[in-house]
Amino acid sequence: MSRIAKNPVIVPAGVDVTISGQDISIKGGKGQLSFSVHKDVEVVREGDELRVATRAKGKSAIALSGTTRAIVNNMVTGVHTGFEKKLALVGVGYRAQAQGKVLNLTLGFSHPVNFNVPEGVTVETPSQTEIVIKGADKQLVGQAAADIRAYRPPEPYKGKGVRYVGEHIVMKEAKKK
Repeated sequence: MSRIAKNPVIVPAGVDVTISGQDISIKGGKGQLSFSVHKDVEVVREGDELRVATRAKGKSAIALSGTTRAIVNNMVTGVHTGFEKKLALVGVGYRAQAQGKVLNLTLGFSHPVNFNVPEGVTVETPSQTEIVIKGADKQLVGQAAADIRAYRPPEPYKGKGVRYVGEHIVMKEAKKK
């Protein structure tokens, strides 16, 4: 069995877990998430813990058990505390403004960029050069952040672009005469 799958997932108070066959539904203060488990893996609830076990033999079943445990753990964490990604805009004239379900970005193009925020994700702009993406689904939050960053990734000469907060950009030296 996978080393990751051996660890149980602790279900905190206030989180409701429903297991029906191969479908798991987790409901908490931040929202509700559901997941369909592969047929070679089973999830069992024991008190306030969720345990993942394999039904079949083989490397793929072992790998799937660890992946399933990680996904279920992220679901429990997401509905209980939520996930957050922070982006920073670096560059003269680069700014962002959240208006409902649309994020307006000015990134040095000849036109403004409008990013439609997906369902289950909220976007805030505490300042014109900061973007905070929050949600219960870790994959959805990360994908929204990656999509926004893809409009103008940081370039290696001046460092201008959209970057994750805390991301280190390796700068190149300019051409010498």
